[in-house]
Amino acid sequence: EVQLVESGGGLVQAGGSLRLSCAASGFASDDYAIAWFRQAPGKEREGVSCISSSDGNTYYADSVKGRFTISSDNAKNTVYLQMMSLKPEDTAVYYCAAVLDYGCYLRRLLYDYWGQGTQVTVSS
Repeated sequence: EVQLVESGGGLVQAGGSLRLSCAASGFASDDYAIAWFRQAPGKEREGVSCISSSDGNTYYADSVKGRFTISSDNAKNTVYLQMMSLKPEDTAVYYCAAVLDYGCYLRRLLYDYWGQGTQVTVSS
């Protein structure tokens, strides 16, 4: 059974940084993609970034390009989201999601497995 556990959220001032972690386990395939999504109050869940295990391909939403970096540590089965130059509009619950035997796409309905989410709050 695939399990995803996020950590690293918190409260930070605008301009600050946070690093989110997604610890993954239970994959039945070496070919998978892991993505970060976020959902702010009253808004739909949106894709932030994703990474493919097969070729390391990454993708970023325009709103976070140049500020966020996704990376993976395969030895630890952990994916990280380094967030810098945070803005109040980055405030949301951040979710880690995974899909097996598929590439990196920020399409919510592709993802079969989800973590419980971690809150990120950016104060102005």
